[in-house]
Amino acid sequence: MNRFLGLGTIAALAASCALAAPAQARDHGRSVSAYGPHGHGFSRSRSVSRQPGSVAVSRSLQTADGRGHSSSRSAGWGDGRFSGSASHRLNDGRSFGRSRTITAHDDGSYGYAFSRSGPNGGQRSRSGTYRPRR
Repeated sequence: MNRFLGLGTIAALAASCALAAPAQARDHGRSVSAYGPHGHGFSRSRSVSRQPGSVAVSRSLQTADGRGHSSSRSAGWGDGRFSGSASHRLNDGRSFGRSRTITAHDDGSYGYAFSRSGPNGGQRSRSGTYRPRR
């Protein structure tokens, strides 16, 4: 069943690359901070950048007692290719993330490459070619 879900994901992403409407260039962000009388509180921020064929989002959350994380995600598409990635970093120094790339070939097949890294150093990747039945 996982194989069919993976192949469905590849087909859906490839179709969205072909049918994606042009995006308007736009950047925006927001920051919020709240602190109470006993030193408790947080600060968070988010920024988004959209360009034709790409989007990038960054987020951060920090608490008054030193806990928190930051993350960034990005995606790009066009000319029969999609690539996306996400990375996360915790205040204790650990980080983890994932990336994927899907490319449409002239013969109707799709090439894909997925990778993932964990906060404790583990890493997995998979790549290959999907050829739909005709």
